Amino acid sequence: MPKPGVAITPQGVDFTIFSRNASKVELCLFADRGGHEICRLPMDRQDDHTWRINVKGAHAGMHYGYRAHGIYAPEHGQWYDPSKLLVDPYAVVLDRPFTYSPDLSTYGTETEDLVPKSVITTLEPIAHQPARFQEGGLVYEVNVRALTMRHPAIPEAERGTIKALAHPAIIAHLKRIGVTAVELMPITAWIDERHLPPLGLRNSWGYNPIAMMALEPRLCPGGITELAETVAALHAENIGVILDLVFNHTGESDQLGATVSMRGLDSLTYYRAPEGHPGLLVNDTGTGNTLACDNPVVRELVLDTLRHFATFAGIDGFRFDLAPIMGRDIRGFSANAQLITDMIEDPVLADRILIAEPWDIGYGGYQLGNFPDRFLEWNDWARDTLRMFWRGDGRKIGDLATVLAGSSQIFQKNGSTRTRTVNFVAAHDGFTLRDLVSFEHKHNDLNGEHNRDGHNENYSWNNGVEGESEDLVTQKRRFADVKALLATLFATRGTVMLMAGDEFGRTQQGNNNAYAQDNELTWLDWPHADEDLIAHVAALSAIRNRFAVFSETHFFGEGDEVTWLSPRGEPMEIPDWEDTSNGFLAMLLGTTDRENGAPCRLAIAFNRTEESRRFALPGGAKKWKTLLGSGLTVDGRSVAVFLGSGD
Repeated sequence: MPKPGVAITPQGVDFTIFSRNASKVELCLFADRGGHEICRLPMDRQDDHTWRINVKGAHAGMHYGYRAHGIYAPEHGQWYDPSKLLVDPYAVVLDRPFTYSPDLSTYGTETEDLVPKSVITTLEPIAHQPARFQEGGLVYEVNVRALTMRHPAIPEAERGTIKALAHPAIIAHLKRIGVTAVELMPITAWIDERHLPPLGLRNSWGYNPIAMMALEPRLCPGGITELAETVAALHAENIGVILDLVFNHTGESDQLGATVSMRGLDSLTYYRAPEGHPGLLVNDTGTGNTLACDNPVVRELVLDTLRHFATFAGIDGFRFDLAPIMGRDIRGFSANAQLITDMIEDPVLADRILIAEPWDIGYGGYQLGNFPDRFLEWNDWARDTLRMFWRGDGRKIGDLATVLAGSSQIFQKNGSTRTRTVNFVAAHDGFTLRDLVSFEHKHNDLNGEHNRDGHNENYSWNNGVEGESEDLVTQKRRFADVKALLATLFATRGTVMLMAGDEFGRTQQGNNNAYAQDNELTWLDWPHADEDLIAHVAALSAIRNRFAVFSETHFFGEGDEVTWLSPRGEPMEIPDWEDTSNGFLAMLLGTTDRENGAPCRLAIAFNRTEESRRFALPGGAKKWKTLLGSGLTVDGRSVAVFLGSGD
């Protein structure tokens, strides 16, 4: 049976869409370039609850949408309103961005001029290639618009677009800091939350999707071709591309939200409702609705979306926002849920990278460590541990060692011998790295929610002054803390992730939820990038790439592979681990130097204290070379790396 979506055939164009509960579905065709409606055609209901029609004379480039008739009874989970033009959930190109209007939520109000039209498109598959990214590498989280809007080398017309990622200046920067994969924050079409337009704001993160396969026209005006060409340019430099996708909710939001696609077609199929209460929408996302990923129709849409980007753009992998929802049904989360199993077993996705954000706000929503072995997982425990260690919280030496060794207490379940962690200190959601050491409290007033939004506990510190400071001592302390946090991150076992701009000191002025700030608050300030910090990250990445120990993912063992040392250069003892004031830890690693293929040892020392600490390197100082730091005396608030021979 034909899949949902559009298929160009010698006989014309086949249109297929799912709706179990509509009484009538109409296909609306528009003149090219989204002009006036030229016809409205009733579709035929099939036994599998799809609606189909073949249109002779239709062709690539034509614009279309749907109207669904039926009962309008939101209290029963039905929003049928033929005045609403509906976007195909399988649309691959939209003619313009979504624009929120209250009319999208008002029964009986025509929305043809408000809603983007889908565009019939011919797709060309990309020759299959193995995924470029390998576990243990460096993921660079990117807001495409923020990364490129202020880069002076990028032509003004290309700034803020996917094409700009392929610019030689961007690629040169990625290579300089050792990026092995860019992880693109959502680039599929989204709509603003309804409270933003009255505030003069708009969503700049993209975590509010409508059409899962259609690229956001503002970010990717060249459609799937532009994305494929950019991916190819990055692949030519051996840089992978991971898409951040949102399969947990849509921008149609709660009961008062817009009717622009799935809600108008069949809300009871696409969205979860409490058992016996079809008029209510489950809100495990905090955004008003939750996709019913246990429903076969939704499950197939998700899988088809992943196949689409792998097949037609050559995407190397996917990061899943609020991922437990993909494995949840009315009984709760299961790592063996059908959708998750299908992802793992799908032949098109067999070698793609899968990364879960392993939490949502639903019952039993925190699932860190519980996804199948194919999934890497964002590790917020590691994030908070690294922050608290450098902030100076007590009893964190043991936790620091656990993070450095791959968080085995989380990922060693069911006898696993390797870590699946994605370690990070800062991401798009929360403080920037610079703000983490400059603010004790969030400052989100510009978001228009009276500073109520965003996390209240960030495990941050301000080095004595809240916010920006002209004091040189304060600036020096903050710079040292940022360098130490980065060095610690790059020393961890597992995959590491860096948010774009944190390598040169970006700030959001204490805003830890800047999703609605599409302006210079979030656009990266390339002309004022901190070159010293960039050089520091490049050096860290070079060390990580040079020594094999950092790309391995099995858990650290004891003995020759890793030894935890005190400042005395002796193995840590129980009193050292239990000393709440202890702010010094070193790890001694056995590894291979890829520059010459010879076995060697690394000693990495972490000094959280304010004072310099002399570190007694095993076997004497003459056998060691300083790779990072100022020598055998490890400066206060710093990390030092030493290279020794393998004997």
